[in-house]
Amino acid sequence: MIQNRFLICLFSVSFSITAQIKGVVKDSISGKPIPYVSVWIQNENIGTTTEENGEFIINSTEKNKNLIFSALGFEKKIIKASKSIVVNLKPMSYRLDEVVISEDRLETKKIEIGDTDNQIYQSFDNGPRIDTKFFPYRSAYKKSKFIKSVTIETDSRIENATIKIHFYSVDSNGFPSEEMLDKDFIVSVKKGTKKSLFDVKKFNLTIPKRGLFVGFEKLIIEKNKLEKTIIDSKTNKTQIQKTYFPFVMYNFVERAFLYTFSGGKWNRQTKHNAADSSDKIMMYEPAINLILTN
Repeated sequence: MIQNRFLICLFSVSFSITAQIKGVVKDSISGKPIPYVSVWIQNENIGTTTEENGEFIINSTEKNKNLIFSALGFEKKIIKASKSIVVNLKPMSYRLDEVVISEDRLETKKIEIGDTDNQIYQSFDNGPRIDTKFFPYRSAYKKSKFIKSVTIETDSRIENATIKIHFYSVDSNGFPSEEMLDKDFIVSVKKGTKKSLFDVKKFNLTIPKRGLFVGFEKLIIEKNKLEKTIIDSKTNKTQIQKTYFPFVMYNFVERAFLYTFSGGKWNRQTKHNAADSSDKIMMYEPAINLILTN
């Protein structure tokens, strides 16, 4: 089947720096810098990511707002922006009651899940947030419950752009719950419009009975940045346009809900018209698939 791909240029952001908050995030025990920490202004869609040396810069006009620091393997921390010059995160302790070592499995069955009827892809900058795709559990997965790999469609203008992939369990209310991994899963994608496959067999993940959410997080780091000089048509002033890659491709599909993480909390997108008898609406869903095996 021929797949049509339409690339949409949406709202590239030109940054005029009114105020910046700078700091560094470190391990409270070892003192080592922590890379790829998610930094959010609480309750706002403004965020960034720490660099490999743990340093971060976030644009804000008020230093009395709260910043949220979140990284897998560390306790989440909320502090005033004015006190974020050095932020120490405490490593989480994991109970090791039982260690299960799985033998190499003879994979005789493999299925790919997540395909949609609409295979027309669109790409746009989702900004500093985590967008997810829900994978419900089916009885047909009983004999192929292991998650072997994840695929993701991306569009990038730079080589080896990096993103963070998340796996979430589902709580009793249907919201994304606990992370299914205990460390960040950082992957790189090639330049151009690509479908990339990433092996997750080593994590020994299985699809839970409630299903799971798979999400991606754009890393707002120097390595992923592309700068372009533009002239504002209204003011005739020169500005630096900063874009962070990769863009993830989306499908426009009919769904009952979509969950995004922004401002330090989960947000549920559903239909807005209560008079509509249908419980589904058309929305953009990231083009992510899973490959299951036995």
